[in-house]
Amino acid sequence: MENGDSEGSQLVDQLEREHSGEPWHGTSLVGILSGITARQAAARPVADAHTIWELVLHLTAWKGEVRRRLGGAPAGTPSEGDWPELPSSPTAEAWRQALDALEEAHRALVDTIARIPDEQLSELTNDPRVDEGSADTYFQLVQGILQHDVYHSGQIALLKKAL
Repeated sequence: MENGDSEGSQLVDQLEREHSGEPWHGTSLVGILSGITARQAAARPVADAHTIWELVLHLTAWKGEVRRRLGGAPAGTPSEGDWPELPSSPTAEAWRQALDALEEAHRALVDTIARIPDEQLSELTNDPRVDEGSADTYFQLVQGILQHDVYHSGQIALLKKAL
């Protein structure tokens, strides 16, 4: 990456690295999820911890929520909920659909970020829950979803090892 790259393109680069590229911290999310079966994804190897499948649904929901906020919508909880429910039948097809939805949410988020002018990145988001001046900027919002993804990727990696 060159010093002249826009902030937006640098954010996209970081999101792409953590999702499916070669991130500094280790294996990408897609790499960690590789080879996990529906049965493994639905398993709970650590009592009182989320399953891999639950984490994937959570990541997908929050990517969508951040994309909504980047479009100017007020901050809130994802429409699917913070922790969407697993399908009633955790089949291989349902797991594939969950992974496809994660990929689609990631692509839509990256496309949205790529279209944001750098000047907008320093503006405050529409967050009615906080006093004006203490809301996140668009840049901080994107950094937040990046940190969120990396955090939960680490949890998925540990759960995969526990299986």
